[in-house]
Amino acid sequence: MGDFLTDLQQQFYQSFIEGDRWIRYFKGLGISFEVTLGALALGIVLGILVAVVRTAHDQQRDRKNGLLGVFNALCQIYTTVIRGTPMMVQLLIMGFVIFAASRNLVAVAILTLGINSGAYVSEIIRGGIMSIDPGQMEAGRSLGLGYTPVMRCVVIPQAIKNILPALGNELITLFKDTSLVTVIGLADLTKVAIQVQAKTYQALMPFIGIAVLYLIVVMILTWLLGILERRLRQSDRH
Repeated sequence: MGDFLTDLQQQFYQSFIEGDRWIRYFKGLGISFEVTLGALALGIVLGILVAVVRTAHDQQRDRKNGLLGVFNALCQIYTTVIRGTPMMVQLLIMGFVIFAASRNLVAVAILTLGINSGAYVSEIIRGGIMSIDPGQMEAGRSLGLGYTPVMRCVVIPQAIKNILPALGNELITLFKDTSLVTVIGLADLTKVAIQVQAKTYQALMPFIGIAVLYLIVVMILTWLLGILERRLRQSDRH
């Protein structure tokens, strides 16, 4: 038992203390956060655009808009392709085919994860928009507002409030999915652990360590999202 504990202490020292390696873990964690927030912002923008186009197409009545039909078909192809292929394959294509000459790996990772997230966020937002009473749109149009202003000022804000838990889950999923960006060589948290393991020939501490870090961050995000949801519920009561 004593030898086992001594060995664990040695592994811990080699994996985190020696050469100030703990700093590298936190730098990797910072890159993971940067990719997560950038991808979420891009995903929300893409998701709103796709959701609005598809909702507008579905809500057409007698007169069909041909241009809107084209955009709707493109949005359907986008969501089908992105949701139907693995994110790792998308990262490989973006990192080694489309942007093979780029050295800005953070931007490549944000773009890839953002495009992937947008396909899922669009369905989340579309479901939120469809959950809003159609009378809201009709009331806005009766006041002389166009479709876009009503969506921007009336429908989408209410839909965002309804889908906040789902968007929170998307944030957590994105953060965990940043571990996949190691395949394009980005020095995120997981990549740092792999590099440390390659130097120390010790796999236990680096990988258990990053698992604990991921878990702590996810628990903090879950707690913060819970606080936000409770405050939104309180505002609804008032």
